[in-house]
Amino acid sequence: MSQNSVDSLKRVFVLFVPFVVKSSLTPPTSPGSRWRNRKSATLPYEREPIMSFDLNSSLVLLERTPGVLETLLGGLAPTWTHQNEGADTWSPYDVLGHLIHGERTDWMARMDIILNDEGDKRFVPFDRFAQFRESEGKSLGELLREFREVRTANVAHVRSLNLDDRALDKTGIHPTFGEVTLRQLLSTWTVHDLDHLVQISRVMAKQLKTDVGPWVAFLRIVRD
Repeated sequence: MSQNSVDSLKRVFVLFVPFVVKSSLTPPTSPGSRWRNRKSATLPYEREPIMSFDLNSSLVLLERTPGVLETLLGGLAPTWTHQNEGADTWSPYDVLGHLIHGERTDWMARMDIILNDEGDKRFVPFDRFAQFRESEGKSLGELLREFREVRTANVAHVRSLNLDDRALDKTGIHPTFGEVTLRQLLSTWTVHDLDHLVQISRVMAKQLKTDVGPWVAFLRIVRD
């Protein structure tokens, strides 16, 4: 080996080995930090949606929500179902009451306003806190049964209308957003379920936030 090659190897060794040793001996700043950094580096943006609203597909999802909630919440102790995230937040019990109130006063009522070509197109404002009054004195089991009954009836009603694209493009007037379409309303009905399923899962998970110890670094549901 020539003297130049030996000198080159020495330079590489001097520069590279200290870096390797330092990297192997230096722990991450917190548990899971390397995973989080790698994730943020490889996912700089959200992927574009690959589907658009389809009425039947949404109704299939909507009719499953009562069963999901019955399986998740039915028979659980109040320590799971009646705890919240702190002041001015909702428990799973509260969320269930909110879903029932929406079935009775929001989605179908606003759909009827949109489809009625002769009447007032303005929506009545929705009371987001009505469940605290309407659920009073009811058990979780009663709310689960009530939600299944009203959701089943509403899904059947929408199916019976045989809504086409022309109907889905009709509009009403939201008190905050202004003109909205029936397609947007029914899309929101669908995503609203998913949003509150996430909320219920988060509230339940946070009851064990301190008990998971260092694994909190990997459990985004209790950090958000």
